[in-house]
Parts: sequence; structure tokens; C-alpha cells
Amino acid sequence: MAGVVERRSIDVVPDAERYGTAFSQFTLWLGANLQITAVVTGALAVVFGVQAFWAILGLLIGNLLGGAVMALHSAQGPRLGLPQMISSRAQFGVRGAAVPLALVIVMYIGFFASGSVLAGQAVGELTHLGETPGIVLFALITAVAAAVGYRVIHALGRIAGLVCAATFVYLGIRLLQRAELTDLLADRTFSFPLFLLAISLAASWQLAFGPYVADYSRYLPRSTSARATFWWTLGGSALGSQWSMTFGALAAAAAGSGFVGNEVGYVVGLGGAGVVVSFLYFVIALGKLTINVLNTYGGFMSVVTGVSGFRGQRQLGPRARACYIAGIMVAGTAVALLGKDSFLTSFKDFLLFLLTAFTPWSAINLVDYYVIAKERYDLPALSDPHGRYGAWRWKALTVYAVGLVAQFPFLATHFYTGPLVDPLGGADISWLVGLAVPAVLYWLVTRRDTGHIPERTILTVPAAAAEQQETAQPAG
Repeated sequence: MAGVVERRSIDVVPDAERYGTAFSQFTLWLGANLQITAVVTGALAVVFGVQAFWAILGLLIGNLLGGAVMALHSAQGPRLGLPQMISSRAQFGVRGAAVPLALVIVMYIGFFASGSVLAGQAVGELTHLGETPGIVLFALITAVAAAVGYRVIHALGRIAGLVCAATFVYLGIRLLQRAELTDLLADRTFSFPLFLLAISLAASWQLAFGPYVADYSRYLPRSTSARATFWWTLGGSALGSQWSMTFGALAAAAAGSGFVGNEVGYVVGLGGAGVVVSFLYFVIALGKLTINVLNTYGGFMSVVTGVSGFRGQRQLGPRARACYIAGIMVAGTAVALLGKDSFLTSFKDFLLFLLTAFTPWSAINLVDYYVIAKERYDLPALSDPHGRYGAWRWKALTVYAVGLVAQFPFLATHFYTGPLVDPLGGADISWLVGLAVPAVLYWLVTRRDTGHIPERTILTVPAAAAEQQETAQPAG
């Protein structure tokens, strides 16, 4: 077991501990996306008025656009050997990175909660315990898997990918036995604002992986091709999510009002009865377990990243690791139990809120890594608030704030609609603004501010400096 339980947290993965190939990213992200919450995301487009044909096309565009941004983050993992949000310190400062991290942690708790609602329904039916005990039991299993760490996460991805792919083929056949595909796609009435809603739903789904995607590629050998990592990540994530979302859009079109509020029940009902139904509940729980473990693990990494920026901590002991993971589990479970009765509408607004929060972060991180720094970071300095990146980098924080504010006039959610939404016919283009404005602005204000960028990537602290830091910093 000692060789299975992960020892690393926010520290750099040494080259001697690297293993695997870029194909592992395909299997992980395929399995993570072939699951019930992705089905619900695809169904949302139809539930909120998009015709199935245009919903599927819009979801495809969103998955490809958002997936490309997410895969660019994934390609950073083998190069840096660090969790994703640690690299944000190069843009925001060692302590300033806590600002976007706060929203990232909210995201993880929210996704944990939404996944637990759907999985809890499945676990409750499978065990005959009911929905609330099902949510709690599922949360406990998630926490244990996240505590074991990286190896079990990738193993879950491989298993869920195979099992869920076969199950979705079966469910697709059963769905098309109930409703003719040509009938479901017959209505081609087009509404541009609703079409953009479908794109935004899928794009937000993909972009929300950005803050933790490199967490799961950081153990790959440093020699792993960035291109291979990009394409295998994009391929697995876009294929898995589009497959699930297409099924969800068609299911919602076929079921009409029978889908809302009965998402798990409707999907399982396609399978028939008896043993098949029990197996489908198991598959739903397995698919959600994979992604919820990712969210718990990512939440743990983000909390530690934020706290360690102020404590000067480089490593984390097993007991502290377990406490952080337990905290994420308790918070996510509480939100799940409080929000389980208004899940569908809340989840749509939550997705669009996430899109508002993370597109500026993605834009800043990617422009800095690929354009400004050209993949050259001083890794030890990412833990030193007195080093080359400093404690707070106000240019990036200001650009991030501008990127957030710039989106609000274009944002359309249940609780807030911006003043420029109606002139655009009701279309929500906030995510496009959130990518473009911070990317251009960050490039303008930092393109000549390159004095902190090393000539090459620095992997380790020189021996003399390491001895000084060892005596100055608290133990993990």
C-alpha cells in the first residue's frame, strides 16, 4: 500500500519518480467525462430551449474551444512537475495567487456537491438507504480515494472509461428504441442566443478543468511531448464530454418535462429492470466517483497552495493531507444536502458563474507561460515570497479584476443579467470577453516586464541557498 499512496502534494515531482505516457491523459479525461453530470449539462441546453440539433452542434463547438484551453494547461504538467495552481504564483505572486485560488476552491466544493447529489441518488437506490445517506456514503468513498492519490485516480479513469463507454452505447441504443433520431433532430428552428448558451455550457464545463488539469499530468516524464499531452488530453476530454452531452440533449428532447428533477431515474429507466437497473446505478456512481475524486484532490491541492504561500510550506505530511481532504469532503457534502432539491437550475447558474471566474485566470496563465515567459520558470522561487516572483504581483491581479468586471455587462444568469445582454438578443458572450480582454491586457502590461524571467527553467535551489531555506522554513 505504501507504494500506492501518494507522497507528493505541492512539491515538484522529481524526474526519478516520473512515469507513464501522454495516452494516460486520454483515458483519465475520457473516464472523467463519461458520467451523469455531463449528461445533465447537455440536457440543460435543451431544457432551456435549444433545439436538439443546434444544442448538439453548440455543445461540440464549446467542448472543442474550451477543451483546447484546458489542454494547453495540461501540457504544463510534464514540463513543470507541479500542480496547476502553483504555477499561478509566477503571474500573481506567491501570496497573490491566493486570490484566484479562493474562487477555485469554491469551484471544487460546488462540483463535489453537484456530483454528490446525482451520485447520492444512485447510491441511495443501489443500497436502498435513500438519497441523503447515499450522498454521505458516496462522499466518504470519494475522500478515501482522493487520500490515496494519483495512482488510484488514473486507475479509476481507466476503469470508468471502459465501463461507462460500454454502458453509454447500450443506453444510446435503448434511447433510440424509444424515440426516432430523425424526429429528435427534425426541428431546426435557430436562436442565436440559445445557441450561444449551448456553447457556453460546454465551454464552461471544459474551462473549469483548467485549474487542476496539470495536477494529473505532472508525473509524466519531462521529455513527454507537449503536443502529445495537449492532443491526448483534448481528445479524451472532448470525446467523453461530447458523448455524454449528446446523450443528455437527446434524452431531454425525448423525455420533455419527464427529465427535469428525475435525471438519474430517467437514465436508469432506459435500461429496463432487475439486475440491469442495479448495474446502471453502479455505473452512475462509478462515473461520478472518478470526477468527484478529481474535484476533491484538486480542492486539496488548491487549499494547500493558498495556505502554503503564507506559511512558506513546501511539503505536507500524511495527517495534514487527510485533514485537508476531510475539510473539502465535509464542505461539499453540506452544500449537496442543502441544494439537492433545486439542483438543475442552480447547476446551470453555477456553471456560468465558473466560466466568469476562470476565463480571466486561464487567459493570464496561458499568455504568461507560452508568450511572456516562454515556458521558463524558476520553480524554487515559486515558494519564496522574497524571490523573483515576490509576494504580490499587482499587474496580474489588476488585469484579473478587470477581466472579471469586463464580463458582467454580457453575463446572463438566473440571478443577474447584464445591460448588454438584451441588445445582443439575449446572447451571453461573457466568456469570450473574459478570455480576450485579460489576454490582450496582460500581454500589453507585461511584454516588457521580463526582468524576473530566468534564461532557462530552474528546477532546484543551489546547495548553499537550500541550506539557508531549510533552516528558515517550517517543516511540512
